[in-house]
Amino acid sequence: MTHDTSPPGRRPWGWAFIARLHFYIGLLVGPFLLVIALSGIVYALTPQIERALYHEQFYTQSDGGTPRPLADQIRAAQQSLGRDEAPMAVRPAPAPGETTRVMFSDPSVGQWEHLALFVDPVTAEVRGALPVYGTSGITAFRITIDKFHRSLLLGEPGRVYSELAASWLWIAALGGLALWFKRRRSPLRDGAGRRASRWHNRLGPWALIGFVFFSATGLTWSNYAGGNIGELRHRFGWQTPTVSTHLDGVTPAEQGPHAAHADHAGHDMAMMDHAPDPALYDRVLNAARAEGLEAGKIEITPAAGPGSAWKVREIGREWPTEVDEAAIDPATLAVIDRTRFETFPLAAKLTRWGVDLHMGVLFGVINQLVLVVFASALVAMLVLGYAMWWRRRPTRASAAITPVTLIQALARAPRPSALAVVVAAVLLGLALPVLGASLVVLMVIDGAVALAQRRQRALATG
Repeated sequence: MTHDTSPPGRRPWGWAFIARLHFYIGLLVGPFLLVIALSGIVYALTPQIERALYHEQFYTQSDGGTPRPLADQIRAAQQSLGRDEAPMAVRPAPAPGETTRVMFSDPSVGQWEHLALFVDPVTAEVRGALPVYGTSGITAFRITIDKFHRSLLLGEPGRVYSELAASWLWIAALGGLALWFKRRRSPLRDGAGRRASRWHNRLGPWALIGFVFFSATGLTWSNYAGGNIGELRHRFGWQTPTVSTHLDGVTPAEQGPHAAHADHAGHDMAMMDHAPDPALYDRVLNAARAEGLEAGKIEITPAAGPGSAWKVREIGREWPTEVDEAAIDPATLAVIDRTRFETFPLAAKLTRWGVDLHMGVLFGVINQLVLVVFASALVAMLVLGYAMWWRRRPTRASAAITPVTLIQALARAPRPSALAVVVAAVLLGLALPVLGASLVVLMVIDGAVALAQRRQRALATG
């Protein structure tokens, strides 16, 4: 976090502008970045925490044995639930020693959430029930951390905070890199905050790639910038393909990587009206296996109603990514539509990999550790930045040396350069609306600072 205190006429306007913007981001957006970094560290470690918290639900006590048909496991879940209701999705046990998840729509859980019953595939014993989030299947602890990370537990309005942090992080990182190159030619001579500055300057360039990655992938989840990104992908045909479940031959729809939970949401009400024979789950699964969906992690979604096919999809987000899908006619068990990850557009693949890297699931523990390292680096950079600001803050002894504001820096710039900055700011504001709105607030603050400085100089000279 750089606080430029050079006399107004001595520093090129560009460096003064970058330094002042970097300072504002650190000072005003820094608290949001700190919260998102700390909660991100906890989120990256949630797989291990979940396995400890929910060991009884996730794992069985059966010593091997042949798994029973899915029909028996589903009936056991229905009996435990106390109602003969069709599951909205079923996830067969992915490996020996793990449980099958039978997920139901339930009014006791929140939006996009379902109630999962965990069944021992060998004994058909129900080992517990937990709310899970959408199609990702994350459980209560991670749901809470995820909601805090994205919205401070404030719902949709709270998501503005995370979008604000993601919108400014890449600008802070690139601005810091530019200042690092500048200082390599003219090292800091001021003794105040020198140690904090030294570590801040050393750590920043190494952590740059992680910060830009956090920003870019985080924006895909955001309300406003994410909507613009989705529109751009739609315009250029970069969307993620998904199978059509219409038995009348309607063209397959296309959705984004986060849209699958909405598919289930529309499915829930329709499933209330009819309960397919549980034995059909086994037949549909066998048909999908014969089609080549052989990944360990599989999800089966029944038809939403008459005229619709069942959907079977791979849900393995680890490397190599296994997210193929098949739509299967429940009457004939014929595959009516199929998607394969290897045929996805490159942009769709990159989006899928970026999301999974951000969540820490693509490369397992290694992915988690890398996220923790970069998030910890962001925490350290923010703490060091605040230390630099505190030690170099203006005092009465240094009152004559006032920081160059953004407005003052632009006023000193050549007209074409100043116009280019304004045009770039407007374009960025349109693409990233939260950034644009916060930039207006930032400029108002900057104008107030410039006005206060002018009054202070007038009093000093008067």
